[in-house]
Amino acid sequence: MAKTMRISYFGHDSSDAAIRKRVHTFQKCGYTVHGFMNKRLDGPAPEWENVELGETENGAYFNRIWSVFRGASRAAKHKQILASSDLIVARNLDMLATAFLSKKLAGLKTPVLYESLDIHRLLCRDDVLGWIARKFEGAFLKRSLGVIVSSPAFVKQHFERHYAGTFRSYLVENRLSAAFAYAVPRPSEVDPQSGAGPLRLGWVGILRCQRTLDLMVRAAKEFGDAIEINVHGKPDLWSVPRFHETIDEVENIVFHGAYKAPDDLPEIYNQLDLVWSGDFMEAGLNSKWLLPNRIYEGGYFAVPAIAPADTQTGAWIRETETGFTVPEPIESSLIDLLRGLIDRPEDIRSRRETLLTLPETVFVEPEGFMADLLDQIIERRAPAATQPIALGQPDQA
Repeated sequence: MAKTMRISYFGHDSSDAAIRKRVHTFQKCGYTVHGFMNKRLDGPAPEWENVELGETENGAYFNRIWSVFRGASRAAKHKQILASSDLIVARNLDMLATAFLSKKLAGLKTPVLYESLDIHRLLCRDDVLGWIARKFEGAFLKRSLGVIVSSPAFVKQHFERHYAGTFRSYLVENRLSAAFAYAVPRPSEVDPQSGAGPLRLGWVGILRCQRTLDLMVRAAKEFGDAIEINVHGKPDLWSVPRFHETIDEVENIVFHGAYKAPDDLPEIYNQLDLVWSGDFMEAGLNSKWLLPNRIYEGGYFAVPAIAPADTQTGAWIRETETGFTVPEPIESSLIDLLRGLIDRPEDIRSRRETLLTLPETVFVEPEGFMADLLDQIIERRAPAATQPIALGQPDQA
């Protein structure tokens, strides 16, 4: 049984799917979770005890700086909750700053764990703003128990580069939960009807990338009735302002709208032959380093992924031999790949069969993984520069 029984979780958006997934994971481990979170105007209400820190929106960076002070002031008024917590978990840099300022205002010593599942472009800038942001992150990181990352590239490309020797990192990939796997078994074999009809390509998740949208439109227009592109998710209209107008102009792109994860995943992936797993929102930086939900969700349902070759996702696909990678210029290489797969659907079937041979733990977080991880974090307080530690996976330290 894990020693940590009460967690205060500082999150940037209580309606964010990844935030909700993490809270539910903590709860399934037996922890009492109290949220300290911002909210989006159109998001659902949290399903846990929550202190609302304010409203937030995409791209409003100066407002987010102000929100640190506003949120810390509101959180500090709930000193008893924070004081009774065994651990504070803070998602991303602005919430890490909010958590530490809350501790200072309330006069507390509750330990803090940093969760960094995206490296914001501000932290990668070479100018004075980037330097200032990294100074803050480095100072907070030294005072934290460690940092949870979802991809080993975050450690290699960012944390080791800027803060070597001052932190301990823990790898928690974006895998499906054990509870989901219990409820929805993996396919036992490839559907014999797969490959019949048009090639079904999916774009699933956060729809925030203009270049991906342009790639989908190019592929749809190039192949016409030979391809069907299914788009699932909620578009980020701040990043892709003409999303709906663009989609509406292309008959063989079907926009299905927002979905509920993980409940809707079987229906989504059972209707796909391939899933696009590239992202250019933080081109050359976070987008190259991340490992997205789609490779785990699609892999569980034996749907091969396509990703840019020079990314961590591309490296994962090559290592597991479970999908396809495309080099730059992707505008032409993706078309070439899809043309070959339309002509030879057996290549997709081969990758699907490989996916079914992989252990379930490649795609599913084992039961008890998070509880064991938090035990380890609490017991090993001294920071150390290491490769990410991932419990529950026999092939990693």
